[in-house]
Amino acid sequence: MDGAVPVELLVLACAAVAAPLLVDRVERWVRLPSVVVEIVLGIVIGPQVLGLVQAHALFEVVSQLGLAMLFFLAGYEIDFRAVRGRPITLASLGWVLSFVLAGGGLALAGVDAVLILAIGLCSTALGTILPIARDSGLLAGPVGPYLMAVGAVGEFAPIALLALFYSEGQHSGRTTLVILLVGLAVAAAAFGSLRRSARVSRLLSATMGTSAQLAVRLSVLVLLAAVLLAAEVGVDIALGAFAAGVCMHVLLSALDEREEALVQSKLDGIGFGAVVPVFFVYTGVTFDLDQLLGSPLALVLIPVFLAAFAVVRGVTTFAVFARVLDRPQRGVLAAFAATELPIVVVAASTAAERGLVDESVAAAMIGAAMLSVLLFPLIGLRWARMDTRAVSAEAI
Repeated sequence: MDGAVPVELLVLACAAVAAPLLVDRVERWVRLPSVVVEIVLGIVIGPQVLGLVQAHALFEVVSQLGLAMLFFLAGYEIDFRAVRGRPITLASLGWVLSFVLAGGGLALAGVDAVLILAIGLCSTALGTILPIARDSGLLAGPVGPYLMAVGAVGEFAPIALLALFYSEGQHSGRTTLVILLVGLAVAAAAFGSLRRSARVSRLLSATMGTSAQLAVRLSVLVLLAAVLLAAEVGVDIALGAFAAGVCMHVLLSALDEREEALVQSKLDGIGFGAVVPVFFVYTGVTFDLDQLLGSPLALVLIPVFLAAFAVVRGVTTFAVFARVLDRPQRGVLAAFAATELPIVVVAASTAAERGLVDESVAAAMIGAAMLSVLLFPLIGLRWARMDTRAVSAEAI
């Protein structure tokens, strides 16, 4: 291994640790999402500013693992019992309207690569907004099920479309056989959970506090198998990771609520405590800042893309939920729905790699997505405080 790589890996880890400390220091003035600080720190330590960390194959692997874990946790977080019925129906309707609006607007503007840009525009960064929403108590309130449904559809549907239209498959017999064997094991486990197997529940519970940690080990196995399957058939690993999270949520429903919360806490520790921050920091490291700052067109497009996120996802969501939520609650939902990042990174990078859009356009789209993570959750939390004050006033 290159001697510089361990040092650069240490710098990456330092940036990941520094991010929440900086967030805490500036919280008295502004409440910044940690992921924004992680990306900014990645840009600072990257080759285009301080040059402390360079792009490296090892970092790319760890970053992709962080991306997979982010989508796994997003899928795991979804409680289908809470979002079924009206929340998921309205969320699906809102996403379809968003996609039609994005595609129609791009087509009327004479933009090339309408499909892939529309996919990016109508996404929602569920994995990114969930920690913010959870920490602020939104998930436990009346907006929670709708926020979960909007995020789930806004994350899964774009991933599925990217996998359908922009996949490149490579198959090998041995790998496929391994995947099939692991798939059979996972399917058997899922079938047992659907029947609320007392044996599965007992075994998972018995190893919860021991070194065996079966639930955590099984989660990692399912995640790796799903990511390998996605890579094998040529689709984005995010789709496999998201599906793995959903699968594990079904399986671990055999546990009681306390034990299930404990498992989620441990998975959050692995994800948000280790590999997910590396993805965001490394996104900053590899971000083409020179391409963005050196292109007047890209600088102009940043507010254009940011406004497009707000209209395509925010305004549409605000309108669709008019009959089920009051105005402040719809403001919260719309702001979080318009928050985009991981899928925009995937869509913009894919479009640039295939020559569908200029690299400066891709950089502008990713830059706007970074700003959406900074601005829109803050706006959503402001709406939430307005709703809280309104409820308190009515109680008085």
